[in-house]
Amino acid sequence: MASIAPRSGRGRRAMNDINMVPFIDVMLVLLIIFMVTAPLISPSVIDLPSVGKAASVPDQVIHVEISKDEKITLKSTGTVTKSQSSSLTTLARDVSNLQGEAAQGPVVISADRTIKYETVVKAMDTLQRAGVQRVGLSVQLSE
Repeated sequence: MASIAPRSGRGRRAMNDINMVPFIDVMLVLLIIFMVTAPLISPSVIDLPSVGKAASVPDQVIHVEISKDEKITLKSTGTVTKSQSSSLTTLARDVSNLQGEAAQGPVVISADRTIKYETVVKAMDTLQRAGVQRVGLSVQLSE
């Protein structure tokens, strides 16, 4: 019977370190891909519509003015200028009374800059639910 020689510990050793070269290669490739593709991705640009002057000015415009203390005043400009106070609950009825036969006339809301945004939205919502189709906001242009 042949004798089996014991294996010496020199043949295989346990590996105590991790080879980082493949990991670094992959990271560098990903970095190069991102560096090349980043300039190609354009940021989202919003294409805003442009407005021009109206061909004709409407005969009757109703201005809804909301003051600092959230009091609503209606002013009708046209052949006869009328002014009256209103509230949010009676706003739709008062506007329809001022519009009269010109039910398609524009309504412009002018609000103080210090009031809550919610008040302006409620006024717009009330008018739109009442069937007023042309509701706009008045702004002051800054220089």
